[in-house]
Amino acid sequence: MINRQDREGDNKTSVQHKKNGMQQLFDESATSMYRDVMAIIEAKLELLKIEMTEKLALAGAGVVLGVILVIGTGYFITTFALLAGELLGHPFLGYLLVSFIFLLCFLFLTKIRPLLLKNLIRKILLSIHDYTK
Repeated sequence: MINRQDREGDNKTSVQHKKNGMQQLFDESATSMYRDVMAIIEAKLELLKIEMTEKLALAGAGVVLGVILVIGTGYFITTFALLAGELLGHPFLGYLLVSFIFLLCFLFLTKIRPLLLKNLIRKILLSIHDYTK
């Protein structure tokens, strides 16, 4: 009987050690999972920062290119107006001709084909992001 009591006591002790081992394993797993989740969140935040930096750089480059395009177009239009004025004999006629062309474009895009410009801009924006319709 003494042997049986010792064995029963041994079983209780081993069960307590198992519980302590299981509790320790659970604690280590929970801690490890928390560290992994935090590492994933930090990596996602870094990726978001990189993506936002890329988008801002692209937008900044677009603005600079747009300004260069507007300035270049302005000089080209002025040169064309001066050339047309020289060919017509009076500089003001060249500017009048260029203004008339712009007014015709405005009327065409507002009265005759109002959706043309909207659809063109939409297609360009969608093609930038590789969306297809």
